[in-house]
Amino acid sequence: MKIFFIGVCGTATGNVAILMKKLGHDVLGSDRGMYEPMKSALANAGVAAYENWDAKKLEAFAPDLVVVGNAISRMNPELEFVLSHPQYAYTSLPALVGERLIGIRPSLVISGTHGKTTTTTTAAYLLKNAGADAGWLIGGVPSDLPEGGSNLGGKTAPFVIEGDEYDSAFFDKRSKFIHYRPRVLVVGNMEFDHADIFRDLYDVKKTFTHVRRIVSPLGAIVENGDDENIASLEPTPWTRRLRVGFGANNDIVISDFRQNASTSSFTLKGFGVEKRVEWQLQGEFNARNAAMAIVGASLVAGFENPLAINTDCLANFHGVKRRQEVILDTPNVVAVEDFGHHPTAIEMTISSLRAKYPDRKIWACFEPRSNTAKRNVLQAQFARALDTADKAFIGAADTSKVAEGMRVDTAQMAASDPSKIRSFATNAELLAELESQVRNSSDRLLCVFFSNGSFDNIHKTFAKDFA
Repeated sequence: MKIFFIGVCGTATGNVAILMKKLGHDVLGSDRGMYEPMKSALANAGVAAYENWDAKKLEAFAPDLVVVGNAISRMNPELEFVLSHPQYAYTSLPALVGERLIGIRPSLVISGTHGKTTTTTTAAYLLKNAGADAGWLIGGVPSDLPEGGSNLGGKTAPFVIEGDEYDSAFFDKRSKFIHYRPRVLVVGNMEFDHADIFRDLYDVKKTFTHVRRIVSPLGAIVENGDDENIASLEPTPWTRRLRVGFGANNDIVISDFRQNASTSSFTLKGFGVEKRVEWQLQGEFNARNAAMAIVGASLVAGFENPLAINTDCLANFHGVKRRQEVILDTPNVVAVEDFGHHPTAIEMTISSLRAKYPDRKIWACFEPRSNTAKRNVLQAQFARALDTADKAFIGAADTSKVAEGMRVDTAQMAASDPSKIRSFATNAELLAELESQVRNSSDRLLCVFFSNGSFDNIHKTFAKDFA
């Protein structure tokens, strides 16, 4: 089959294009910009791709199927060409994944507002080390999977995928995870997010209710038993349901959590099993994610006991790049890059870093980059989260595509605690002020950069300047 990808350089789209190439399909793709690391990943996999939109190249390729990326909308010239010529079949990326990559395979779908990428990577790592020929699709760069963010695996082996609640395409507003046919569904947590497509928390609950309704009766729902929003969802008598968390009423209980500067450890108890897990990731949030990955991987691998899979390999697990990734480590200044783009994630990361670096002042830099962060719907929550740092620096927010009255006001965020928080019109101004204050500070510092985008690479410049 000849498959054409519009918007091929996205992390998910590019990885799926690579997997379709490995399946033997003839693949071509396009994108407005061809950026690293996906540009090289596509080239190394033999996936042909070109920059900018060109309907004539699409026509010359004569695809059997066109995959429309999530970021593609009407007035894209290639999309308009496809819609003008009914001989071209088209589909969304999640639909392609569900039909062509997952199919009849048992799928482990990792969902939740926060922590999906780390939990998905943990589950894939556990299955790989257990000898399962698993496939996976991860929305990040794993540190410990040499195959990278995507892997085909065996035709009937489990497939682990990050189950995003964001919509599938401009023509399919269902959440992506609806397409993934979950044998085992992990629900890590649930909060209001994606303000551009969900009206409120009730709207988010509705889509999670929908995905729970399609879980196989042969599988299970593994959920955060400490999350009140998840607890409010409807019962699921059609499939097994396991609650994981620190509360004593959970089916798998996490206890005796400890951490030091380099590792953390915890005990899992349930179903006649007690095991101690020690690894290099920090915080109770990550401990719960690990516990749910262990349970999900055990069940999708076919074990009856949800704690059966071997966890010794987690001692060597490093997680995912851009998740509390240390990019500078000197006696006076440590710099950390983190993907945090929701108030809860930012607050939990700052708390985790305090526990790991108790002798350092924490200065947080935040770029309001996500569709939610650029709106004022969670503005107060972002301010409160940043206020848990010793100082906070808020960068530029491009609100040009956000309606008047809905745009985030970073100056107002800073005004909530002017003694701690400052906002800047450009990220370059933020960097200049941050570097000036670091040079004049007598404290031992940890500077953490939060963004789900590039932050204009100021974190890289900062790390280079203080190396």
